[in-house]
Amino acid sequence: MSLVEIFAVRMPVVEILVRGTAVYWFLFLLFRFVLRRDVGQIGVADVLLLVLIADAAQDAMAGGYTTVTEGLILVCTIAGWNWLFDWSACRFPAIARFVDPPALLIVRDGRPVTKNLDKQNLSMEDLQSQLRQQGVDDIKRVRRAYLESDGKVSVLLRRSPQGSRLTGA
Repeated sequence: MSLVEIFAVRMPVVEILVRGTAVYWFLFLLFRFVLRRDVGQIGVADVLLLVLIADAAQDAMAGGYTTVTEGLILVCTIAGWNWLFDWSACRFPAIARFVDPPALLIVRDGRPVTKNLDKQNLSMEDLQSQLRQQGVDDIKRVRRAYLESDGKVSVLLRRSPQGSRLTGA
């Protein structure tokens, strides 16, 4: 096989762009609304899921492309959508709200919000681990804790009666 054959474009470029766009949007919506967030870590199961989705989506995106150039066009289409989302989210608040899910309240006034923990499949052990990583040893000291869109937990501590923050976090 010659270099010309390896880099030739046999499939219409518009078809590659449409296939890449369709699968990108499907996967974006799947990750945004179904697989919303984790607890700030990527585990083995998450990596496996991404690999399986990529493998399953490959034929849908490529339609059996056989050259390097067609593959590069597809990769550029997907990267382009990703860049466009990032660029748009920085400039338009409505798009930012669509792209990044809002922070989710998981502790209110020292008590876990079990409905929201259940919704995100977070156990009390997961929550306590995240609080310890923030330097909080007792959930009762937490005024509010949120699961952020990036999967990290942010913590706001209660104030002491004198108006200063409680120590130890």
